[in-house]
Amino acid sequence: MKLVLCIAFTYLVVAVWCKPSSTYTDKWDHINVEEILESQRLLKAYVHCLLGKGLCTPDGKALKETLPDALEHECSKCTAKQKSSSDTVIRFLVNKRPDLWKELSHKYDPDNIYQERYKDKIDSVKGSA
Repeated sequence: MKLVLCIAFTYLVVAVWCKPSSTYTDKWDHINVEEILESQRLLKAYVHCLLGKGLCTPDGKALKETLPDALEHECSKCTAKQKSSSDTVIRFLVNKRPDLWKELSHKYDPDNIYQERYKDKIDSVKGSA
């Protein structure tokens, strides 16, 4: 599940577009993830987009479309920046916004497949805000 949110919110910022071959686009790798996480307005907008409860920006739409592939393939097409940003996002959500973590998990991992697959990774970020 760590990867689920890692990807979800990395793409929050990174807004992944699939390239046919090696990695997702790095078009949004320069975005400051911490700034989004610290802004309730921005965070809420991205979460609502991902949950289908609100409008999506172009990058939010790309994230929403790409997230299932990224989860399924263990972020194998993520850039180094996307993986790093994902760690930041997961740590934040698990420790400071478990309510959002739960909602996103329910939407993108209803059968707890990814939560089980990444249990050790998720546990390792708990308490390390």
